[in-house]
Amino acid sequence: MSKERGSAAGAGYGAWAAAKGIAPCPPGACCEDRTRCRICRRPQPPTLPPEPRASAPGGTVNMTPELSDRLERVLASLEQLLPRPVEPIDWSRCHAANWRRHSFAGYLEPIASVGTTSLDDLLGIDEEQRVVEENTRQFLAGYPANNVLLWGTRGTGKSSLVRALLNRYAGRGLRIVQVDKSDLIRLPDIFAVIKDQPYRFILLCDDLSFEPGEPSYKMLKSALDGSVYAAPENVLIYTTSNRRHLLPEFEVDNLGAKMVNNEIHHGEGVEEKISLSDRFGLWVAFHAFSQDHYLAVVRQCVGNLARQAAIDVPWTPEVETAAIAWSHEKSKRCGRTAFQFARHWVGRTLLETA
Repeated sequence: MSKERGSAAGAGYGAWAAAKGIAPCPPGACCEDRTRCRICRRPQPPTLPPEPRASAPGGTVNMTPELSDRLERVLASLEQLLPRPVEPIDWSRCHAANWRRHSFAGYLEPIASVGTTSLDDLLGIDEEQRVVEENTRQFLAGYPANNVLLWGTRGTGKSSLVRALLNRYAGRGLRIVQVDKSDLIRLPDIFAVIKDQPYRFILLCDDLSFEPGEPSYKMLKSALDGSVYAAPENVLIYTTSNRRHLLPEFEVDNLGAKMVNNEIHHGEGVEEKISLSDRFGLWVAFHAFSQDHYLAVVRQCVGNLARQAAIDVPWTPEVETAAIAWSHEKSKRCGRTAFQFARHWVGRTLLETA
């Protein structure tokens, strides 16, 4: 709008206001949008936001010592909540890892050493070893294979068998990720980390058992059952437990059982408890040794340790009697008890001959 047209519009408004007997409004008082008056047609300047307050010289904010201390405490607290930065695992060098939970997230932590246990060191569990090793070889070859539940008496070599499999087949692409029971709710996160790796992973849940109502129980069921949380194609789940059904069993659970066509049908409580273990394709039982079996394992353990120490430890009735007494004190005849006695006997022999 030209200056002449603006002046004319202003004059026309003044004449109109005088004719109506009203006092003329100052320019802009009749504007609704504060940018252009609808009556006087005069452009009005837009309302600008207030200017920011001037900062301290140099563009910095004045900070008192008290405020600085508070900010430092806040940042220190945030650092404790956030997971520490970790480098991606080089699976060509690392054969095993632990899942570590940290606040709201977690990460895989490499395991520097998994021990030197070999399949030849596992004595007295030949059939159990054959079944699990065969399933693992199928998995490594890309053939169909099952998730495995290794259950039974403590100290019979369940965990040692899985570690020995890793030591034998790591060169063929086998890797292990160990997960604690409390971290099973993070299974989808773990799967996302390893699903695209060119390796075959055994997700190991060692010494697992649940109490009623634990949230990780449902997550493991979903992973085993092929739901949306199912394990990727390059992952199998191996679990060790002293409980066959991974849950405590009570006498009251059997009250709901009934006979149907001369067959026992369990009640809902029992069905719920066995529903988890039923999702494992293989159940491998590890039982306590007989006395003869136990003594044979003790003799082999003593012989192996004696050869490593380059000494001769003869098998005598005295050693046999001491081994039996050792098992009575432990209340268990198993591979762990046999190995512990062998270490005790060979170590004492070395001390006496030193």
